[in-house]
Amino acid sequence: MTPTAYKQAAHTNSYEFTQGSGYQLPEYPFVPPPELGEARTRRHPIVIVGGGITGLTLACSLAKLGTPAILLDEDNTVGVKGASSRGICYTQKSLEIFQRLGIYDRIATKGIQWSVGRTFAGQDEVYSFDLRQQGGYNLSQQPPFINIQQFYIEGFLVERIAELGHVELRWQNRLTAFTQNADFATLTVETPAGSYVIEADHVIDATGSHSPLRQWLQVPFTSKRGDDRWCIADVRFTKRPPVERHTWVEAPFNENRAVWQHLMADDVWRIDYQMAPDSDPAHVSREDVVRERLARQFGPDTEVEIVWVGPYAYRSECVHRMREGRVFFMGDSAKVVSPFGARGGNTGVADADNLAWKLAAVLRGRAHPALLESYGDERLEAAQQNVLVTNRTARFLRPADGVERLFRHAAIGLAKKHPFARTLMNTGRMAVANPYSRSRACTYAEGSAAGQSVQNVALRWANGSAGCVNDLLNWAAGDLLLLVFGPLGRADLQRLKTLTGGAPLRAVQVPAGRERAQATEHVRDPDGHLRAACQLTGPGWALVRPDGYLATTGDRIDGRLVAALERSLGLR
Repeated sequence: MTPTAYKQAAHTNSYEFTQGSGYQLPEYPFVPPPELGEARTRRHPIVIVGGGITGLTLACSLAKLGTPAILLDEDNTVGVKGASSRGICYTQKSLEIFQRLGIYDRIATKGIQWSVGRTFAGQDEVYSFDLRQQGGYNLSQQPPFINIQQFYIEGFLVERIAELGHVELRWQNRLTAFTQNADFATLTVETPAGSYVIEADHVIDATGSHSPLRQWLQVPFTSKRGDDRWCIADVRFTKRPPVERHTWVEAPFNENRAVWQHLMADDVWRIDYQMAPDSDPAHVSREDVVRERLARQFGPDTEVEIVWVGPYAYRSECVHRMREGRVFFMGDSAKVVSPFGARGGNTGVADADNLAWKLAAVLRGRAHPALLESYGDERLEAAQQNVLVTNRTARFLRPADGVERLFRHAAIGLAKKHPFARTLMNTGRMAVANPYSRSRACTYAEGSAAGQSVQNVALRWANGSAGCVNDLLNWAAGDLLLLVFGPLGRADLQRLKTLTGGAPLRAVQVPAGRERAQATEHVRDPDGHLRAACQLTGPGWALVRPDGYLATTGDRIDGRLVAALERSLGLR
């Protein structure tokens, strides 16, 4: 497939009140599906509904694992036509996933890396951070964050799926009806060439916050809507601020309301302005009004090209369960959060990465179907946590009259004078790889890091060449990965041989220092980063899942390892 060429073009979308020159997005051809005109109804193992970043990440993950699927999308492009009002900030965990899928280099070449954030109240800097200096970020081969317009990543995923095969992308295929029973689901799909019906063993709802499947299935969810209003301005200008995340809790150039400032790809800056709760969306997004706002911030002499402008209001939603019969919910179909802290699209990417290896293992007969239930354990916990964290930020930025407003006023006053109070400045707790504390697929024990993500750290292959954790996960090809740190006795080697011969498990020894390796399959950890990423302090082992999460850790190769392996495969 020829790499997509993107260029600026006239605004073409149907978003109300939008202004600016816009973006031109790629268009993919409609290909009549084989089911059109067939008398028989075909059954597919996996049908993904929705071709946004979540659905495409799942499709690419399945393709990488050689698992067949089809993806239905009612549009013929990625992103939102003419717009860039979606995610721009991608976390280290998402970047590690994209590296494993084979598109990270494209993202890194196009996007903007950053790690420093600064928060201001008026003219005073009241908080700052450098994620590179924090232990949760400083070991990985990927940076803490890259800013890039979401449609670029979606386009890269489309290209990669075409390279890998196994997954069929069906553009302009709209789901119009759905039924299911205990054995399969039935989907009615409308296309420009007519309608057809297919069956599916598993259906993944990645249709977004207005999910028709969620409505049809009457899935219960909790919802909260506030009165906070914002206006995005995607702009290019002659004045170039620092490549940092700048936020204002009280911006004097925006009537003492909040402002966000980020650089994205193509030298486009994303500026988010908090508006009055009763503001008129048509007025605040008018080009002349936006230019006045930009001039107040950057000066009247700054030349500005407006690429895209649009107002938005946010809400929070979270389903009560991540699965309904044959249907799995992920991304914004499962939860909707405010944009503070980059916990929206990144959560959808992690949802897809979590479910992909489990579906592949079950369909290949390498795991019990009960393993699929752990998707709900893990990703519902993540969704609930992300909704909680972003709601707290929303309340800090738009406090209710009374105690909340009093607390914010006091916190800002203290932060201007005292360093201890600066962590109270809540302009968005940046997204991390959510830990899993209640998964049926993890084995929890005192001192174990079960449920934690392993950073994509550097290592050395046996021949001395450079590698990383993702290389090991790709080598394992969807099987579990056992990293054994320290020397191995003869009995240990025999147990490992038995285990790897009868289970979907790959074992790799990590000798300490320059000690001789006893196992043929071994890697070197010269800086101790691999051991640190697995949160081990001495000899022991770490059972790593295909999504880079720890199933558990231990110190002896014995029955506890066997039990943990069984639990990780849904057998316990």
